[in-house]
Amino acid sequence: MEKLIFIGVLVLMGFLTSEQRVTSTEWQRAHATSYDGPKGGACGYGDQLINDYGNNTAALSMALFNDGKSCGGCYQIVCDATQDPQWCLKRTSVTVTATNFCPPEPSKPNDNGGWCNPPRPHFDLSRTAFESIAIYEAGIVPILYQKVGCQRNGGIKFTMNGNDYFELVVISNVGGAGDISNVWIKGSKMENWESMSKNWGANWQSSRYLNGQSLSFRIQLSDGKSVTAKDAVPSNWRFGQTFSSNVQF
Repeated sequence: MEKLIFIGVLVLMGFLTSEQRVTSTEWQRAHATSYDGPKGGACGYGDQLINDYGNNTAALSMALFNDGKSCGGCYQIVCDATQDPQWCLKRTSVTVTATNFCPPEPSKPNDNGGWCNPPRPHFDLSRTAFESIAIYEAGIVPILYQKVGCQRNGGIKFTMNGNDYFELVVISNVGGAGDISNVWIKGSKMENWESMSKNWGANWQSSRYLNGQSLSFRIQLSDGKSVTAKDAVPSNWRFGQTFSSNVQF
């Protein structure tokens, strides 16, 4: 019965092209609100890098954020007008990038203010994204969502933070699946690739002394696809600098 409901909703929406058509099981139910605060937040992109993602961004509830593993992923969202015809905009959709975390509020009920409490899947959208699918005054609306590929302009970016023997690299502007599962690094004076560990959000760390070396990165996404950015960071790099590679998914 639930599959039939999903199919009926998508037929009524009527906006999916042949390239976008999916099976009903790929769409899942959730709710969405909007926020006007900082967009970089818990993924660590900051003001500079968040601009790469435009205005269509979202903070994810604990159930979706997955301890930061979802950072950089993209989701297509439609407002479920069959449940809320008053506030949903029909025949519209928006694709957002996960850039932040929507924290739970245990003191509030899950259905009255505690929208991001587990186990609820919830999207706290930028106002621009919210107004693409619903009337702003609604406050909260029912939605259908699916994970989709990310379309990015230019190459994958690497921002060098940290200090000697502790390189903390923010990896951003990642296309394809968008969310990263594994990263390897290789300095020009290293013989082998070395695995990096996730520190937080989109920050990956290495504990080697890499000053004065050009740096290459190998990135694997959640769908298993990988790409190598050879010498993406030149040997004269400094902490605080951002470098754009010539590779993309």
